[in-house]
Amino acid sequence: MSALIQVLVVVGLPGLVLLGTRVFKPVAWVGPVVMCYAAGILLGNAPGLSLQTGVSLSVSEAAVPLAIPLLLFSTDVPRWTRLARTTLLSFALACVSALVSATVVGLAFSGRMDEWWKMAGMLVGVYVGGTANMNAVGVALQVREETFVLLNTADIVAGAAYLLVLMTVAQRIALAFLPPFPNPTGWDGSTAEEGTRQDGFSWRFARGLALSLLLAVAICGVSAGVSLGLAGRLEATVVLLLITTLSLAASFIPAVRSLPGSYALGDYALLVFCVAVGTLADASQLGSAGLSVFVFCASVMVLAIVLHFGLAALFRIDADTVLITSTATIFGPAFIAPVARALRNRELMVSGITTGLMGFALGTYLGLALSWLLRP
Repeated sequence: MSALIQVLVVVGLPGLVLLGTRVFKPVAWVGPVVMCYAAGILLGNAPGLSLQTGVSLSVSEAAVPLAIPLLLFSTDVPRWTRLARTTLLSFALACVSALVSATVVGLAFSGRMDEWWKMAGMLVGVYVGGTANMNAVGVALQVREETFVLLNTADIVAGAAYLLVLMTVAQRIALAFLPPFPNPTGWDGSTAEEGTRQDGFSWRFARGLALSLLLAVAICGVSAGVSLGLAGRLEATVVLLLITTLSLAASFIPAVRSLPGSYALGDYALLVFCVAVGTLADASQLGSAGLSVFVFCASVMVLAIVLHFGLAALFRIDADTVLITSTATIFGPAFIAPVARALRNRELMVSGITTGLMGFALGTYLGLALSWLLRP
């Protein structure tokens, strides 16, 4: 499939899914996020399509930075500050859970792998921060190239499975033993389309869409430019931090906060992200990852998640906050908006992005510290 056609398919599929939610009740019941993610998985694993991984990756990397300002323009910052204490507590518990999990699993595998202590540190890096932290820990510890490749592949496969759970049944499972989030700002199909129904295709709505998109592109461009100027390259942490900061600053301007269409447009960008990420979930990669490395990686991730949820239950942290901070640590800030959309709670977006960026800052330090502590 050519790059142009692939981009058109990935960008156009969410429109068909949203149309389907209006026409077919089963599609509306499943929800557009799950449908888009599933459609991407089917595309990525369909024989004969030969999708280009680089194209899907580029679309996914562009969709979230563009969606963040569009969704944050209507943020009520004073309301968010009341959530900070609970979010930080949940984030701290997630970091402790990752450290304990990597230690336990690492020691259990110590007799089977010579680089088990390095792998434990790398997984703390990725499950507190992100892939960049994992690779930074690996480089600092001079991990073999084979271990790099196998651990990254195992993390992709295990992470894809957990992401699917987060976007489908995780909230219902968490609510079985965690309290619900108090008074969430809803995020469902009716809310996302409210502006569309009110304004239709009027000039005011079209103008709001255009201005929102231009402002979001400008914020992304300025953030990328600052990163290039300071670091000489695009640093994800710097770019996302600047995008979030500038978007929140813009939300204090009444004219920006009331732009019609920005919310719906950002929501659509998230659905594009779901399709693009779904096409990257290649099930055939499991075999090449190596069974022992995959079991090591998956065990650390699952145990860290279980410990995090168990500790959260002791501290009576609400389900949505735990899920969003789990997303921040396991996946990083880029996945906060899609998961918040799946949870139908956009109020936690700022909290999730903030803790995700904190994870980027801490991941390498904690990963290296654990590796040096466990070193034989």
